[in-house]
This record gives sequence, C-alpha cells and structure tokens, in this order.
Amino acid sequence: MAETQEVARAGRRGRGGGGAARRAERGAVQIETARYITRNIPDLEILNDEALSIIEHNAETVLEEIGVAFIENPEALRRWKEAGADVSGERVRIPRGLARKLCATAPAQFTQVARNPDKSVVIGGRNLVLAPVYGPPFVRDAVGGRRYATIDDFRKFVKLGQMSKWLHHSGGTVCEPTDLPVNKRHLDMLYAHMTLSDKPFMGSVTEPERAQDSVDMCKILFGKDFVQENTVLTSLINVNSPLSFDATMMGALEVYAANNQACIVSPFIVGGAMAPVSVAGTLTQVLAEVMAGIAYSQIIRPGAPAIFGAFVASIDMNSGAPTFGTPEASKILYGAGQLARRMGLPFRSGGGLCGSKLPDAQAAYESANTLNAALLGGVNFMLHACGWLEGGLVASFEKFVMDADQLGALHSLAAGVDMDEQAQAMDAIREVGPGGHYLGCAHTQAHFKTAFWRTGLFDYKPFETWDEEGARDTQMLATARVARLLNDYQQPALDPEIDSALRAFIEERKTAQPDAFL
Repeated sequence: MAETQEVARAGRRGRGGGGAARRAERGAVQIETARYITRNIPDLEILNDEALSIIEHNAETVLEEIGVAFIENPEALRRWKEAGADVSGERVRIPRGLARKLCATAPAQFTQVARNPDKSVVIGGRNLVLAPVYGPPFVRDAVGGRRYATIDDFRKFVKLGQMSKWLHHSGGTVCEPTDLPVNKRHLDMLYAHMTLSDKPFMGSVTEPERAQDSVDMCKILFGKDFVQENTVLTSLINVNSPLSFDATMMGALEVYAANNQACIVSPFIVGGAMAPVSVAGTLTQVLAEVMAGIAYSQIIRPGAPAIFGAFVASIDMNSGAPTFGTPEASKILYGAGQLARRMGLPFRSGGGLCGSKLPDAQAAYESANTLNAALLGGVNFMLHACGWLEGGLVASFEKFVMDADQLGALHSLAAGVDMDEQAQAMDAIREVGPGGHYLGCAHTQAHFKTAFWRTGLFDYKPFETWDEEGARDTQMLATARVARLLNDYQQPALDPEIDSALRAFIEERKTAQPDAFL
C-alpha cells in the first residue's frame, strides 16, 4: 500500500507546467505507420533436431504413399505427372524428395510493394508483418450488435487499418460485404484497399477469374510491367485439409504464381477433426500439405514467392466447436515455424484468435496467448492480427482497435533489450544515488517520451477521475476510439487518372455478367 501511494505521489510531482503543451501535442491528429517488425529476440524452438527429422521423414512418407488429391483440376494432374509424380485418378503421389526439391526455388524472403513505397514490407527473415482479420461474414459493434457485414463496414475497417499505427498491412477480405453480389464484391473490396489505404493488400481467391481481376487492377494501379517484375499482392490459398486441393483455390494460386504474386499456402486445421489429435501428427500433415502446395506453385513459375502457412485450432470434444489460444495450438505454431525455417520459407500463422462472442476477458486471454506465440514462434506474416471474434465468424470494430493497440507491445518486445551506453544508465544511477528518485534526473528527462511503450486505449487515471468520466470499461473506450479514428481519417492521395481507370475497369467487369448471390 505504501509503495502504491509513493508511486502516485511521484507521478503527481512529475507533472509540471508543460502538461498543457503535451496535451495539445497528443490532441493533434497524427497518422503514423510503424515499420514492419524486425525481431531482435530469439525464436522459441520447441522441437529438437531428432523430432524435426522424424516429422520431415513422415511428411515425405505421406506424400509418397498416401498422396494428395487435386480435385477437378486435370491441368494440375498433367503438370504433376510431367514433374515426376505418380498420378492415379485425382490422387497425386509425390516421390520422396521431389516436393522439397521443387520448393527450393521459392525465395526465403520477398518485398511486397505498397503504393506508398514507404509502407512496403519485407516478408521473411527476421521480419514480422501484421495484417488484420480476414473473412468474417458478420460484424459487431457496441451500437449495432452482431449483424451481416456490408461494404460500408468493409470500408470502415480499411480506414481503421490505415489509421492504425502498428498495423503494416491493409489485409484482404476484412469482412464479407454480404450486401453485394458474390461474383462482384471482390471488385469493390479491392478498390477500397487501393483508394482508402496506401498500405499493402491482398487479392481475391474465391475464383480464378477474380484472382485475375486482382492482378489486372494492380496493373492499373502500379503499371503492367511493374507487376510482372514485383510482388504487389500476397493472397491466402487454403488447403482443404486433410490432403485435398480444390480447383478454386489452386486456380487462384495458378494465376498469382504465373504473375509473380505471393501465395500463402495454408492448411486449415481443426485438430481432431481435420488432422490427428496429436501435435506431431498434425505437424506431419501440415508439412505434407504445405510442401505439395508450394511445390505446385513452383511448377507453375519457379521463383514465385510463397509462404509456409499454418492455421491451427483445437476442438472442444464436448461441443465440437473450435477453440483458440490453447497450449496445443501454440505448440503446433512453434513447431511449424521451425519446419518453415528449415525449408528456408517465410512463415504465416497466428493472430488475435479467440472463440469469445464479445470483446471480453475470454477474448483478451485467448488473443494474447496467440499473439505472443506468433511473436515467439518466428511468424513472418500474421493474418488476423486484429478484429477477430467468435472463431472468425465476426469482425469486431471494438476488438479491432483493442488488438491493434496491443500490437504496439509486440513491436516493443521484438526489439529486445538495448544495451548501448545510454541504456546502461550509469550516469542516472550516479546522479540519483541512494534514496532519491529518477523523475527529475537528466537521463529521464532525455528519454521519458520514448522509454516506455504507451497504450493508446487503456485507462490509467486515478479512480476518482475514471469514475467522474463515466467509469468506462475497455469496450466503451474502444467504441470511442473507433469513432475518433474514423473522424480523423484522411484519405491518401491517388492520381485521378489511375482512379478513373480503376472505376472504368470495375464498371466493365460488373456489366459483363449478371449478379449472383450464391
């Protein structure tokens, strides 16, 4: 109790006449985007070399003896046969070592170029790129509750992503705008990313022709030759686990790989339902599926950028519902990261995953477990970094800003511990001596603005002030922050001729086919 009171008194003593100036500085609209994270901390390696070798051997056995299915894709079967695989019906059995050999042409890291070059990201190596939630058909906020998502919701999320300091990437299907035709909504989503944000973004994968639309729109935005020579899209290709690759996802992969655009080949695993219940068994299946998918991308175009993906949840054996933030999922994430690094591939996993229906304590615990595991597990591209709720069915506005705030803590943790002369602080220790305090010393005055990571959301006011201001909980604070960010949003400039060309392309594509809602 005495320590708490002394901290409070010290805080009051430390507030001087510069408070008004500091409040004015904080009140000004500032739009900042932090550089993507470069880790200065070691990866957590949960498996030893023997365990990794066993999993790699077993994955090769799966590919050779059991094989994978390429469904309704005769061209893929032809390509695999020419590459040396044993093809029987739709089953592709890949000789031991062939998939790994093909994967070797994929780059260890690559740059995804943003239309604002200062916001381009390098995916791979020691880097971590943070992207928002992907795919929910529903949205939730404190005012409207849970409802089907619309294109207006989608645009708001893109704006929030643009305004979020710690988010490096605009993402893809941040929510599914169900008020637009299924066969045309990708055009509006891409246009929103291209015009409302200047951060990198993802392409459509729901049909091969929509992937081609994504590439063609990028040719308008960046230039035709530029797109062929540079990666401007990173897109999510899910594997139909167990061991199946459908024509829709593979068709999208074929388009992106042929055009030098990056694909995240990501098994979609719910342990116990779509993979074995054991960690080692799941990792074996994940590795086999990833090797087959990335190998196929290299058959299409050697050197096409690809990312080793692993999205894993466990299952509640009573209800059958997926669970998140569990120890088993973290173990699989850590192990998959080790396997990806041994293959020399960028790694995707993690995010602010949770099964909670609300942005509450369950959501916070589960999300924190996954975010920290992704940081320590060597993830290079984190999808679902903010906004995920209800097992991915819901994109939450409040949770988006809550998660985005906590991503700042990941930046600080990843930086490690500074050990230069100023960080050693020997002058400060000498100046203060026994029994003093550091609030007024020269070292503190020189570094107090940047010494500690500061939340942009949580409340640290005294109880009386907090109570007088309405006793707001975190969700209420997040609601206010959403409103403030949207009010302060500033659209990045875009060449009017490029904007006009994008609009014309969208209009042409929309009029070329009737609306479809299934």
